[in-house]
Amino acid sequence: MKTLINNFIRQFKEIQDGQVWLNVSYKKKLDLLNENNFFSRPIPDLHSVAELISHLTFWRQEAILKIKTRKGLLTDESEENWLTIDQLKKFGWKKIKTDYDNSLTEIINLLQQKDDSFLNETYYDNDYKNYYKYFFLIEGMLHHDIYHLGQIGMLTKLLKK
Repeated sequence: MKTLINNFIRQFKEIQDGQVWLNVSYKKKLDLLNENNFFSRPIPDLHSVAELISHLTFWRQEAILKIKTRKGLLTDESEENWLTIDQLKKFGWKKIKTDYDNSLTEIINLLQQKDDSFLNETYYDNDYKNYYKYFFLIEGMLHHDIYHLGQIGMLTKLLKK
């Protein structure tokens, strides 16, 4: 059975560019910005949209590794978790966005190969130093996407002023 897996996949897709009850998606928010906005910090202590998208990609890639190998390599303290704006500008917005989109495609493709029993299997988490069920990881990734979508929503409003 793939009821839960399909539900997670649907939610990942809808948050990215679908129709959710909140009437917001990553696509709607990112389409409001130009390349200069992506790297701007409207308030010095806030992250830029580029930093947030890179951060999301970092954790998706780590989740992909955990799905493939049952163990990740990186932690919250890893340098790649929060690259600087200068580092990100060297990549350029198009590459940052392409890497982000590709990470979503890959995690969805991996999940499509699984059934609901996969969610009860375990992986080792380097941050928490323990074994967790994949349900914890996949649901956490979804929560993480929603959390940062809210931040991007606030940033887009601040950048418009």
